[in-house]
Amino acid sequence: MEDPHPKLRAHAVTRTFGRAARAVHALGPVDLEIAPGEFTCLVGPSGCGKSTLLRIAAGLLRPGSGELTIRTAARHPVAMIFQDYGIYDWKTVRANVRFGLDIQKVPRREANARATDWLTRMGLADFTDAYPAALSGGMRQRVAIARALAVEPEILLMDEPFAALDAQLRVILQDELLALTQTTRTTTLFVTHSLEEAIVLGDRVLVMSARPGRVIAERRPPFPRPRGGEIRTAPEFTALKGELWELLRAEVGTAAAA
Repeated sequence: MEDPHPKLRAHAVTRTFGRAARAVHALGPVDLEIAPGEFTCLVGPSGCGKSTLLRIAAGLLRPGSGELTIRTAARHPVAMIFQDYGIYDWKTVRANVRFGLDIQKVPRREANARATDWLTRMGLADFTDAYPAALSGGMRQRVAIARALAVEPEILLMDEPFAALDAQLRVILQDELLALTQTTRTTTLFVTHSLEEAIVLGDRVLVMSARPGRVIAERRPPFPRPRGGEIRTAPEFTALKGELWELLRAEVGTAAAA
């Protein structure tokens, strides 16, 4: 039986940066609910507060008003993956993946085993003792994903994790993440500028307005799970992408004029 209660809930969340005359109302009010195991994608124009909302969910920022709650019994329920990988150049690949487990004081033998397991699943078993400088951009992002999933988070927050990669590698990692999250059923909030990425990955796509960002539309890609990258060639994929762009067009113009 599916859990009817949301895993993450935002109610009237806002955030302002700066003070007085220089204050910038960056976000909200935002109302949002994410069900357990759901993969939700946020799309919107640059500067609309997508990343701000993600950082509030991660506990890295406080909302100016409103409330964001996560329903969990875990001490460390959330893991976040950034666009710039966020891995440490002076640590080996295994030590990077083990980092969150070390913070949680997981015994070293268990932590090494879990890190090795995730590196194998991400196709990085041959690079366990390498340093990030020896890795390509795509491999570094795989390390970041392995590190996040090794701590077995209840909620995975991803802030444009593939934006810096070339188009071909981006498609490969989208498909790998799709396969992974369909297996783990980790509740995921994923920020992206790419409509294609949102449709491929998401159970639900939320469209945000120009700053201050609010949720102005919701669409559910009409592709059952498990799904694969072949949906990119489906007529329904092209139609939904066009529909999302029409919703975004005016907001992008507003953001550009600001």
